[in-house]
Amino acid sequence: MLQSRAYEYIKRKILNDDMEVGVYYSETKLAQELNISRTPIRQALHCLSQDGYITIAPSRGFTLRQLTRLDVRETIETRCAIEGFCTYRLGIQTDEKRRRFFLDINDALDSMQDAIDAKDMKRFINYDHQFHLAIVKSARNHEFDQIFQRLMYLIHLTTKSAIEIPGRLEETVQEHVSYVNLLKNRETTEAYHLMMKHLMMPIELLSDNFPDEEDMPW
Repeated sequence: MLQSRAYEYIKRKILNDDMEVGVYYSETKLAQELNISRTPIRQALHCLSQDGYITIAPSRGFTLRQLTRLDVRETIETRCAIEGFCTYRLGIQTDEKRRRFFLDINDALDSMQDAIDAKDMKRFINYDHQFHLAIVKSARNHEFDQIFQRLMYLIHLTTKSAIEIPGRLEETVQEHVSYVNLLKNRETTEAYHLMMKHLMMPIELLSDNFPDEEDMPW
């Protein structure tokens, strides 16, 4: 379907940092890049706007959504609710059900370390997403999966900003390793509290990086 193709194409460009905040983009140019009509592009942009990736400006095109402090706080609180519950579920699941989870999450951890060694921050962010996605998918809850996907761009921006803070990159990996070890030992309460601290950290570190809602131009 052309709309889905356009949606995934634009979303990939956004998450790969091929588009910049503050720049207005034309649906006509995107239609030319994909060699399709403007109608599926317009439909895809409408969906991307609903999912929080872009802001559509009539007669000007569209621009990437700029996060506010409220966006950051609400995104992180939503993640805490979902990943906190998933951590609890992982703590009571049988070893058989947890086996696939540990395979997936250890692969993500290894890939994150490889990305650090290669100084490839785009890859690091991608595998950080895979790490947290494995936690969410462990609950086998379709609504959780949908919410997490809708938050992907906001998660991408907060992660990107957080790891630019000196030392935060290495701390992130260490917190991930500690979390996995706690889960393996079925120290669920400790794993839960560590994940809450890990997810809430950007609120403290990044409060000055994003504007208040009333400071936005719309």
